[in-house]
Order: sequence, then C-alpha cells, then structure tokens
Amino acid sequence: MKTLKSIALVVFLIVGTSVFAQNKKDEKIMADAQKAKQTLVDTDSGLNGFFNHSAGYVIFPNVGKGGFIIGGASGNGVVYENGDAVGMANLKKLNIGLQAGGQAIIEVIFFETETDLARFKEGKFQFAAETSAVALKSGIAFNAKYKDGVAVFALPKAGLMADASVGGQKFGYKPF
Repeated sequence: MKTLKSIALVVFLIVGTSVFAQNKKDEKIMADAQKAKQTLVDTDSGLNGFFNHSAGYVIFPNVGKGGFIIGGASGNGVVYENGDAVGMANLKKLNIGLQAGGQAIIEVIFFETETDLARFKEGKFQFAAETSAVALKSGIAFNAKYKDGVAVFALPKAGLMADASVGGQKFGYKPF
C-alpha cells in the first residue's frame, strides 16, 4: 500500500509539472515578448498607460507578413492578464488585394475590459476587415484610444510592405 501511494505521488508530480510547464518554444516566445514589450515602451512611453491600465494584452513579438496580391501573416504570442502571463496565442491572416513585400513586426493588442479579454480567450475575437493597427512612433500612444474594446499597435522590425491592416486576423488561445 505504501509503495502504491509513493507511485501515485510520483505520477501526480510528473503529470502536474508537465501540464503547467511551458515547452522550449513557448519559453522562447515568452522571452521575446518581454524584450518586445521593452522595445515598445522605449519607442513610445505612452504605452505604459495601456500596459498599466488595460484588463489584459497580448504581445506578438515576431509577426511575419508577406505577399504579392495574395498575402498572409502569422505569429505566436503571450497573453497577459493583470500583468501576469496566463497563456499563449497565435494569429493567422490570409488576404487578397493590393499588397507587395514582406515585413516583420511586433504587434500588441490591449483589451479595455475583462469582457473584451474573455472574448479573446474564448476564441470569439476577430478583427473586422477594415481594422488597422496604429503604427508606433514616439508620442503617438498618448492620444490613442480604444475602439470596440481594443487598441492595437504595431512596430515594424524589418522589411517593407505596402499593407498596414490587421483586419481579418484570426486568433487562437491556449491557457497555461
């Protein structure tokens, strides 16, 4: 009986820690998200207000966009609630229209209320086709406002692309 309890305890510990532990890919994305947050704040300190007062946010530190007539975007990120990481997210976008080039960006989405954040976590969140991100440069975030419960900012990292829209992006969420 004592051996059975010991085995059960070991199994519980192994399963319990593996359920809550992030894999190496998630750990890399989390580290990148922290660096991206610092880069965003360094670029525009007005974002501190959003980081400090939003119900939550998701940072996609490496969104790749590209296309020529037919284009797409994808990236992985970290979801934060009250400043604490609560899960991982992904985004996908496929579109057709006037566009050319390729670009890497940091994208951050702020949620104004708990309800807005809950919609994202439940998979009921998608940008309308005409939605675009605020292209970040110094001082612009001070005047930015939430629209329909979200505020979106993008900071180009590399490349050049004639497309600033985030409309049509679809998101996935996986809690820790």
